[in-house]
Amino acid sequence: MTQQDRAERHDPIYDRLHATPEFAELRHRYRSFVFPATAAFLVWYLLYVVLSNWAGDFMSTKVVGHINVALIFGLLQFVTTFGLAWYYARYSQSKLDPLARQLDADYRKGGDA
Repeated sequence: MTQQDRAERHDPIYDRLHATPEFAELRHRYRSFVFPATAAFLVWYLLYVVLSNWAGDFMSTKVVGHINVALIFGLLQFVTTFGLAWYYARYSQSKLDPLARQLDADYRKGGDA
C-alpha cells in the first residue's frame, strides 16, 4: 500500500479528534502515569540485577531459615508487577476511560455526519 493509498483512506475525523483538548488531556494523563511508572519499575528491576551481580554478600544474607534477601527481592518483583498492573487498571478506569469514551462518542457522532 502506497502513502497515497493510505492518505485517501484516512478519515478526517481523526484529525479533528486529535486536535481537541480532550485528546490532548487523554494523552497527558496516559503519559503522566506510564512514563514514571515504567521508569520506576525499570530502576527497581535493575537494582535487583545490579545487587545480584555486585552485592552477592548482601543478597545472600539469610533473613529467615533458608530465605535470603535475593529470594525476597525476586518475589517482590512479582508483587510489584501485579501491583502496578492493578494500580494501572484502577487509574485507567477512573482517569482514562471516561475521556476515551467521550472521544469515542464524538468519533461515532462525527462519523455519521
